[in-house]
Amino acid sequence: MIKKIFVLSALLLGAVHFSFAQKAEVEAAVTKLTKLMVTPDSSSLDKLILPNLSYGHSSGKIQTKQEFLHSLLSGESDFVDINLTDQSVIIQNKTALVRHTLNAKTNDKNVPGNVKLYILLIWSKEKAGWKLLGRQAVKVP
Repeated sequence: MIKKIFVLSALLLGAVHFSFAQKAEVEAAVTKLTKLMVTPDSSSLDKLILPNLSYGHSSGKIQTKQEFLHSLLSGESDFVDINLTDQSVIIQNKTALVRHTLNAKTNDKNVPGNVKLYILLIWSKEKAGWKLLGRQAVKVP
């Protein structure tokens, strides 16, 4: 009986540890994406984002991976600073949903601005790690 309890406890602790590790990996991917949005690097962005990305803006505009990369790399979309708050992560198998509030200073088309948005990110667990599949922003009411 004690042996069964020990084995069950070990399995539960292993599952909890795995869950925390997965969450930490997803959070690290979010941090990497955030840094790359402020200081874009084509190669690093390409490795972090899946080819069939759907990137939704609060205006309703939807971008493909190529369009999103172009807007960052060309400076059309220019983030000066990004601060994320109220982040939550839900992991289901090989999919992670991340919600947070994005507060950012921007300089789009050389016009300084501030944005505050609610963001939903969809991440997919691939062989090379967590990759961005989708993003949707909505304006904070």
